[in-house]
Amino acid sequence: MSRTTPIAFGPYWQLTKPRVVALIVFTALVGMFLAVPGLPPLRQTLFGLLGIWLAAASAAAINHLIDQRIDRVMVRTAHRPLATGALTSAKVLTFAVFLGAASMTILIALVNPLTAALTFASLIGYAIVYTGWLKRATPQNIVIGGIAGAAPPLLGWAAVTGRVDPHALLLVLIIFVWTPPHFWALAIFRRDDYARALIPMLPVTHGVVYTRWQILFYTVLLVLATVLPWITGMSGLFYLGGALVLGAVFLWYAWKLLDPPDELFAMKVFNYSIVYLMALFAFLLIDHWLLPFLQPAPLFQLQPA
Repeated sequence: MSRTTPIAFGPYWQLTKPRVVALIVFTALVGMFLAVPGLPPLRQTLFGLLGIWLAAASAAAINHLIDQRIDRVMVRTAHRPLATGALTSAKVLTFAVFLGAASMTILIALVNPLTAALTFASLIGYAIVYTGWLKRATPQNIVIGGIAGAAPPLLGWAAVTGRVDPHALLLVLIIFVWTPPHFWALAIFRRDDYARALIPMLPVTHGVVYTRWQILFYTVLLVLATVLPWITGMSGLFYLGGALVLGAVFLWYAWKLLDPPDELFAMKVFNYSIVYLMALFAFLLIDHWLLPFLQPAPLFQLQPA
């Protein structure tokens, strides 16, 4: 009697970059909650998050497929399924197409066509434009390609409202400006990896000192961008206070990185940048619920005649 070899799901799960995708889904969820005054509609929320997750996982799998040559020579990625031979290119391609098709089917049928179109554009932007072209073409790859990774709050907003809102674009702007200091800190620490793989990341092409100053510059821009939700009336003082404290710490990290105590400090900046974004969006979400209670009631209220 022949036995069927069981499918190992671990390598497929690894293809989806679960920690990266979790941050994507979280920021999309915050976009959903900020889009409406009360609870967002349940169907659009659940299926919207599922569709966004599937699309992000598909893009991650395509990233593995395109970058398999690079992954084999980089210490950080040498353990990935294609690099180790745990999966074949054909299996990864089939998996990525299946996830992408499932995402589009769910978003079109159960959410709305606008969210499907925006999500598909984001998938192509990251998986094809950034991974397949920009990553190898210019040291500004992460800046130009960052727009695709910044889209999740807009996707979540569109899922529950069916439209593109200026406030949603503010959230996109924040992640867009956050991406360079976040990724360049990692690139500084892994610059030898990128040089060996012939990837023109900024520390490789322009040096570490230049990259450190760019991180500081973008961190200043980030702090300014995070004030915009309060200026535009999207959020209140609770969020503003949290954003300023988080931004001050990020600025300290960026300034300290100009003359770091050791090589590992760049990774400390990278790790803080992840905590920073999660906490910032958590402040946005909490402020959205607390704002009505924080606003004092008027002393006098005119009664209709």
